[in-house]
Amino acid sequence: MEKTTIQINIDTLKRLKSLKNFERQSYDELLVSLINNYEEEIMSEEEISEIQNGLEDIKRGDVYSIESVAKELGIILN
Repeated sequence: MEKTTIQINIDTLKRLKSLKNFERQSYDELLVSLINNYEEEIMSEEEISEIQNGLEDIKRGDVYSIESVAKELGIILN
């Protein structure tokens, strides 16, 4: 594997150290984990569109109460 050296601020290094899952975790492993988590959190255009549509439904009052949904699904609310 090819390696490189990067320059980061001391404060950034301290923050990275605090994010390690275990003492001997390499910074490469840590950064890969952080990048993967970040990529999983990014919403697609479709997801954003669905949220916007849902918000528009709410503004129009096109919603169902939790009680009516529970009744339809046969769920008893306490």
